[in-house]
Amino acid sequence: MLTKLEEISLITRCVATDDRHAFERLVEEHAPGVRNFLYRLTMGDAALTDDLSQETFLKAWIGLRSFRAVARFKTWLFSIAYNEFVSYSRKTREMRLPDDIQISDSSGGQPYEPDARATEMRHDIEVAMRNLSETERMLIVLFYMNDLPIKEISRITGLPQGTVKSYLSRAKTKMANELQRDCRSSSAY
Repeated sequence: MLTKLEEISLITRCVATDDRHAFERLVEEHAPGVRNFLYRLTMGDAALTDDLSQETFLKAWIGLRSFRAVARFKTWLFSIAYNEFVSYSRKTREMRLPDDIQISDSSGGQPYEPDARATEMRHDIEVAMRNLSETERMLIVLFYMNDLPIKEISRITGLPQGTVKSYLSRAKTKMANELQRDCRSSSAY
């Protein structure tokens, strides 16, 4: 894990001397988190996640001179990733959930093999998330799955903090209702 000073040093080397090795180190550090974020937004579409991740880092390389360090570098990258996802979604206007979903752990690592109960719970959550709007789903992913504070989410999305809180509250209610409906229908059997 890079310290803030190391990260700033790498960014400076990228900007000042077009040091691709420094940027490669930044990518190595942040790629798992960006991929995990996009993987959840795309509802498990690994190919789309790869495409959007690649576009995110390409745009980050091209726009690195515009990074002002007002927010953390991770927040800036998540903003780019979020904008790439929104742009793709606007173009296609279709979201799908593949049958062969693999859930990644919250550290952004490799997919893992959870026990049957955890798999069932994750599946129920994924199904409940399908009923959310893109914005609600994205906020749930940022807040609960990436543990970002409201202030950073506001920076990433450009939404006011109050709006982020309202969307999160509405999304939690929708998901809770969906999960309760699923529990009632499975207990009926």
